[in-house]
Amino acid sequence: MSDAPMLQLEHITVDFDGFKAINDLSLTIAAGSMTVVIGPNGAGKSTMCDTIIGRVRPTAGRVLFHGEPIQREAEHRIVGKGICRKFQTPGVLVGLSVIDNLAIAAMQDRRWWKSFTKAGEAEAHAKAEEVLAKVGLTERRDALAGNLSHGEKQWLEIGMVVATDAELLLLDEPTAGMGAIESTQTADIIKTLVGKHAVLVIDHDIDFVSQLNGHVVVLHQGALLREGTLEAIRQDEEVAAIYLGRAK
Repeated sequence: MSDAPMLQLEHITVDFDGFKAINDLSLTIAAGSMTVVIGPNGAGKSTMCDTIIGRVRPTAGRVLFHGEPIQREAEHRIVGKGICRKFQTPGVLVGLSVIDNLAIAAMQDRRWWKSFTKAGEAEAHAKAEEVLAKVGLTERRDALAGNLSHGEKQWLEIGMVVATDAELLLLDEPTAGMGAIESTQTADIIKTLVGKHAVLVIDHDIDFVSQLNGHVVVLHQGALLREGTLEAIRQDEEVAAIYLGRAK
């Protein structure tokens, strides 16, 4: 077993026809940790996630997962290694029930000739039942995903990411479109995942970020501006001028 950190970004640059969406970014994420990435629009937050998951190829630099370079791997191979991403807009299967959405996500072998065996279905449904309670959807078990509220759809998709048993969960703006109460519930859900999983959250809502108690990374113009506790970040004058000027 390698002693390398779980995830390392080494001098990553992503250049889109002369525009550097990511500019010489280096970052380390430990197993079982909580990392929250913040920054203004256009800071490179989503592009960073796209690079980790294999949707975007870096112009320069390396992405290492347990010491193994993955920046040239196909997205499905990166998912198979143990990294899974939730996007800002829920991508649930609206015509299926909540439990069936989770069971599909829990299928460890997604090749069609394996997915429909009785043993595979039983194992996936057992995993899905475990995840239901984690994301607060036990009472909505048999509801159609299309009939869930917006917040419930977000929780279901978080559950679908958890059901894959990925070691690293990438959550892109998991509270998008939520009110304060749902955002707090979402923070509570996410905090229960830390330890078994490493969680990387992208968000811009400082009230939500403060509830996560994670290591905060500030991006600006594609580069790492600061990292540390939220308290230290709040007190940084440069960060305040660029991003947190109105934060209380």
